[in-house]
Amino acid sequence: MKLFAKTAFAAALLGSASFAGSIAPSDVQFGESGEIQASLTGVAGDAANGRKLFMNRKKGNCLACHVNTEMSEQTFHGEVGPELDGVADRYETEALRGILVNSKMMFEGTIMPAFYKDAGYNRTLKKFIGKTILEAQEVEDVLAYLSTLKE
Repeated sequence: MKLFAKTAFAAALLGSASFAGSIAPSDVQFGESGEIQASLTGVAGDAANGRKLFMNRKKGNCLACHVNTEMSEQTFHGEVGPELDGVADRYETEALRGILVNSKMMFEGTIMPAFYKDAGYNRTLKKFIGKTILEAQEVEDVLAYLSTLKE
């Protein structure tokens, strides 16, 4: 029984540690142009996981709007948003983070969703109230992937 209790305690501790340093969506500090200087988690993003999130049709779903030739094996790239080839050469990391968190802070009238916003929406389904599309670390992971997209 003691072993179970120690294992459960360690699991709970490890589970909470990954989110302990995350900035809450309401506490994100935007710069004058909508950029975000600081990491949302203090943990470097994982580009491989970011790539998976980028193409995941139920999570990031970036391909619904953006062409990305690095993912030419994926079908149905959208044409609503700008092509993301070379996006890391066009935008600084801080600007890309701002776009991911809440693109409306940088691009007035954009239809791109705010991936790290949990309030202020109209007609939100109950199951989505208080939730973000991506977790803070997932934002950092997608950012790490986008940072690899250079000309």
